[in-house]
Amino acid sequence: MRVVRLGSETDFEGWRGAARALRARGMRPQDVLWTVDGELFGAAAPLARESPLRASVERSIFYVPREFMALAEAVVLHRSDERFDLLYRLLWRMAGEPNLLRADADADVAKARAYARQIDQAVQKMKAFVRFRLVHDAESGEAYVAWFEPPHRVAERVAPFFARRFANMRFSILTPDVCVHWDTKALAFTPGADPADAPAAEALEAYWRTYCASVLNPARRNPQPMRGETPQRYWRNLPEARLIPELVARAEAQVEEMVRQSPAEPARRIVRAAQRASRDAPFDGQAPTSLEEVAAGVQLCRRCELWREATQGVAGEGPGSARLMFVGEQPGDQEDLAGLPFVGPAGQMLDKALAQAGVPRAQTYVTNAVKHFKHELRGKRRLHKTPDAGEVVACRWWIEAERRLVRPRVVVALGATAALSVFGKPTPIAKMRQQAIQLPDQAQGVVTYHPSYLLRAPDAAAKARAYAMFVEDLKFAWELAA
Repeated sequence: MRVVRLGSETDFEGWRGAARALRARGMRPQDVLWTVDGELFGAAAPLARESPLRASVERSIFYVPREFMALAEAVVLHRSDERFDLLYRLLWRMAGEPNLLRADADADVAKARAYARQIDQAVQKMKAFVRFRLVHDAESGEAYVAWFEPPHRVAERVAPFFARRFANMRFSILTPDVCVHWDTKALAFTPGADPADAPAAEALEAYWRTYCASVLNPARRNPQPMRGETPQRYWRNLPEARLIPELVARAEAQVEEMVRQSPAEPARRIVRAAQRASRDAPFDGQAPTSLEEVAAGVQLCRRCELWREATQGVAGEGPGSARLMFVGEQPGDQEDLAGLPFVGPAGQMLDKALAQAGVPRAQTYVTNAVKHFKHELRGKRRLHKTPDAGEVVACRWWIEAERRLVRPRVVVALGATAALSVFGKPTPIAKMRQQAIQLPDQAQGVVTYHPSYLLRAPDAAAKARAYAMFVEDLKFAWELAA
């Protein structure tokens, strides 16, 4: 049994050198024991002093796919105790199976890719949930300090992101594994810290909690995706997290009150601008200059006859600088009543899939190809009717205005009607999904199924297959927008 002692829990270079030498000497994975014997900021690892093994490295030149090296660099950051053994096992097997990484069904490959995905998720969570607090130092002045407990050892990987994001701000990020320090010139790393080293809450956090409470949309309340997007393990780092139970508890009553209330009257200035742009205006009328004008103009739109039977127009929702835009078909019954896109069953399915795909819903802009609810009455029920091509073309003016104002990098068409609006022609979804389609405004277009398609699947197996493809498409679009 060969024992290999690495210098730290994230010693990728140490593992790489040892694995190269071991494979060259024909050491089988079951005959190698990987362990960590050293500190990240201490002396050199014992491996560096084992001259026979180091000498073997010089004679062990062979090649592996670049994809494997990227995979290994990520897997090494995982907290699994078997990560080094798993990687060496893959390396050993690739000598006889050069295309091993293409075998997605292989147990070792699947496990390594799962570890890498968990690392990517940990990186995204750290970017999203680190919260700095202002501290004052008598010698160096003002600085910012954050405490964070990542599920995996990703602090050093994420550090350059924070250095770029806060280039002119002195900060430290304390974690149990390693502490990251930025002095506005260079990054530095020190041993991990204890939660007691974290700074206490500051007065500004009360203002932050007030802001978070004011911007929460109760119609979006869905505890399951919320817990998926913001797991409770991170709540201790978030000043706003203590508000979550109360906000969730009162959300349903707030939604009912919103439905009962009449739509708020927009500012007179916005109404006048919307009237110029919409009411009986030609298709080349004056374009809106803000999303507020779009929302007001949709309420006054007479470009087709759908406004006559709808409760109200439903414009898009989301940040005005979103990188990713979703275009659905039209508002449903619940959206027509609430005046918000994707709050009904299809919206809940979209929220669930976005959470599983790792796409933050709050960072996307969601809208519809047609802004009024087209339906027919069956008793007391209003049943959905698909908009025709003329109605889609008439409403495309609003979609183009939203795209011009938001300027997303990627536009995702959810379903055939949305694809007709985005691409200007019928687009086969099954054939064109997972492809980036260049749009005239230099954005990338992606087409996938509408969430309601998943709800109409004939059986559980078909629904599971459709849902898996839908999640894959959302991941593809989010990576394309990065």
